[in-house]
Amino acid sequence: MGLPGVFFYLFSAVLLGSGLMVVAARNPVHSVLFLILAFVNAAALFLLLGAEFLALILIVVYVGAVAVLFLFVVMMLDVDFAELRQGFLHYLPTGALIGIVILCEVLIAIGGYVIAPDEIATVPVPTPGAISNTEAIGQLLYTRYLFYFQLAGLVLLVAMIGAIVLTLRHKEGVKRQSIAAQNARTPATAIEIKKVEPGRGI
Repeated sequence: MGLPGVFFYLFSAVLLGSGLMVVAARNPVHSVLFLILAFVNAAALFLLLGAEFLALILIVVYVGAVAVLFLFVVMMLDVDFAELRQGFLHYLPTGALIGIVILCEVLIAIGGYVIAPDEIATVPVPTPGAISNTEAIGQLLYTRYLFYFQLAGLVLLVAMIGAIVLTLRHKEGVKRQSIAAQNARTPATAIEIKKVEPGRGI
């Protein structure tokens, strides 16, 4: 095992550990920080595979924007996490079933590689030698997978709107802008003239 193999196992171990801590951490801020660590190690794995464009996109987009935005949202929103954790046991059977299904899929994939490792060699190389991986990804996304690419963007848009609707809370005593009331203002209602006597305040 050469130096790339050592770095692969190192980045993979840190990625798996940080991914586990994203779920296991009690503090949501710590979860977001572990998520950033997982993104960085995933980008390092992309670099080992020769996909430098995906690695930089993962750092710039996810670490630089999405994960930091998650951190700000978690810190700024007044979310009662103790109340959210009360329904954990109620959803535990469903979560355990999904986890078992995912574990079975991973074991099947690993078992297929162990039983027939030669099948991996028959898979065509994703990036042709004549073009860069950035151009190859663009050709696939905007030609063969254009519909799925647009559908993924639509799903993300719906998820963003749903998150805003679910977390938007109107607090009592907070002044809000009323455009109709502002447009209906007249000089009589907008200006109040008071006569101040000399030597006295208002």
